Order: sequence, then C-alpha cells, then structure tokens
Amino acid sequence: MSAHTYKVIELVGSSPISSDDAIQTAITKASLTLKHLNWFEVIETRGHIVDGKVAHFQVTIKVGFRIEE
Repeated sequence: MSAHTYKVIELVGSSPISSDDAIQTAITKASLTLKHLNWFEVIETRGHIVDGKVAHFQVTIKVGFRIEE
C-alpha cells in the first residue's frame, strides 16, 4: 500500500427536496472540477421554514480527496 496525501475542503449544498439531496448536490457539483473524491462528513444541517414547514435544506460537509502524485 502506498502513502497518499489528502486535501479536505468544506462545501455547503442546498436543496428544497431533502438534506440527502443537498449533500448529493454539493458532491455532484464538486466532482465536476475535483478528482479523486473519497469521502464526506456532515458538519452541520440547517434549513428555512415557511408557514410551519421546511422549505429548504442546507448541509455543510467536509469532503476529502486524494492529491495526485
């Protein structure tokens, strides 16, 4: 097994559908410009309430990716 170096960034995904969709949105968008995405960790979940119902989700995640050799 060879040694690797990783970088960790913080992203905020949003969605009117669900917190899971907000996570997927952030990862999908990041994967357009970043290579070797390996893992994510949910840091914070918050949302917007309208008329007593959840109207929007925001999820802050840390994403780790491997730095190319």
